[in-house]
Amino acid sequence: MSTKTEEISSLIKKQLENYKDDLNVDEVGTVTYVGDGIARATGLKNAMASELLQFSNGSYGMAQNLESNDVGIIILGAFDDIREGDTVKRTGRIMEVPVGENMIGRVVNALGQPVDGNGPIETTNTRPIEVKAPGVMQRQSVTEPLQTGLKAVDALVPIGRGQRELIIGDRKTGKTSIAIDTIINQKDQDMICVYVAIGQKESTVRTQVETLKKYGAMDYTIVLTAGPSEPAPMLYIAPYAGAAMGEEFMYNGKHVLIIYDDLSKQATAYRELSLLLRRAPGREAYPGDIFYTHSRLLERAAKLSDKLGGGSMTALPIIETQAGDISAYIPTNVISITDGQIFLQSDLFYSGTRPAIDAGASVSRVGGDAQIKAMKKVAGTLRLDLASFRELEAFTQFGSDLDAATQAKLNRGRRTVEVLKQPVHKPLAVEKQVLILYALTHGFLDAIAVDDIESFQQGLFDYAESNGADLLKTIRETGQLPDTDKLDALIKGFADGFTGSAAK
Repeated sequence: MSTKTEEISSLIKKQLENYKDDLNVDEVGTVTYVGDGIARATGLKNAMASELLQFSNGSYGMAQNLESNDVGIIILGAFDDIREGDTVKRTGRIMEVPVGENMIGRVVNALGQPVDGNGPIETTNTRPIEVKAPGVMQRQSVTEPLQTGLKAVDALVPIGRGQRELIIGDRKTGKTSIAIDTIINQKDQDMICVYVAIGQKESTVRTQVETLKKYGAMDYTIVLTAGPSEPAPMLYIAPYAGAAMGEEFMYNGKHVLIIYDDLSKQATAYRELSLLLRRAPGREAYPGDIFYTHSRLLERAAKLSDKLGGGSMTALPIIETQAGDISAYIPTNVISITDGQIFLQSDLFYSGTRPAIDAGASVSRVGGDAQIKAMKKVAGTLRLDLASFRELEAFTQFGSDLDAATQAKLNRGRRTVEVLKQPVHKPLAVEKQVLILYALTHGFLDAIAVDDIESFQQGLFDYAESNGADLLKTIRETGQLPDTDKLDALIKGFADGFTGSAAK
């Protein structure tokens, strides 16, 4: 009996030794309203802006409105089984998403959760979706080109690493195609890509993912999707989540390309949330801070200083216009935030000029700094020449008697348009772009019929790979134009043997 008593006594002593008097205090509120992806709750007096909150059913929300008597919460995910009177507690964490190398090659939702059916993502790193953009002293000038592989972009509106270049145009004018082609062209370019699909149909996103897989681009790409069937909060936070995933690489000295496709749908989602949360509307029924919503996102794209590792994040936001109206509220907002825009015109697209870039309305505020020296030489006045050709073409379409100089300008303009055409998903190496543009600007194509330009171009590339590989290598490795006599001889050698319908 005494032995048993001793055993019980020792067990009690052990338990008393291991007892820890830790109190776990949670700040808990009560849901007073729920509906359409938002909720209101009282009792969360110390909640922070963008703090992650947890409902009693396990769902999460983000504190959006901090008001004197309650907190406006956007619900992340399903909200059907949240009821008035349910409890909601603070987590003490600002809204964050998983980041890191293991995200590459995956398709995730706006919370960073995999949606591609390939199992969980093994990563322990997270980043807040909202962070302050780098300041002026933390940046450096944009000087390094980001090659898109599209002649019309790299020659007319060049993009540099760390730049923000807007792609703008009507529906179905090839905006996404430019973005996808740019991702495909980053193969072996030491670039990580993030494609954020906001409000795009799931079937469309699946097609884009298959295209990226086909060209081996998923090996360095993260696809983040928030479809139209998802609640508005997911569409609203998607671009911020994508930016956080990109910043993880940028702050580690790497180069990132991020595409927001498209911010018009994010603006619509934010307007919906703001109306439900009773935020004051501004111009055109958009909330007054819609400009800030986009600017604080796009300012996060930067070329960091060498002290911070020299990494970069290049942003290509996409905006959809209505009937080509770039003076509407959201388009003018984003134009004023970015460092230039690529304007796609539906008339050009339907007439077969693709990519349908309007040379007159498109601009890059970085310009020649984002081009290799060889491209800068051959594409010098190409944008202005093309814009003036468009005006001249419209002016002379009813005239028959034209002087020789005007006729020559029109002929050169037509050949320029033909050279800048490019099939979808066929990005071109920069050395080949320089070669054909050199041939164009030095008059080698003037004697070639417009209908034969495409076959001439392809033939020239094949001929140069066999007979002028050293010249192409010089352009590729040094960025400089090689010996012009050798270049002239190479192009002339091919042109003389070209058997097009109007060749010499």
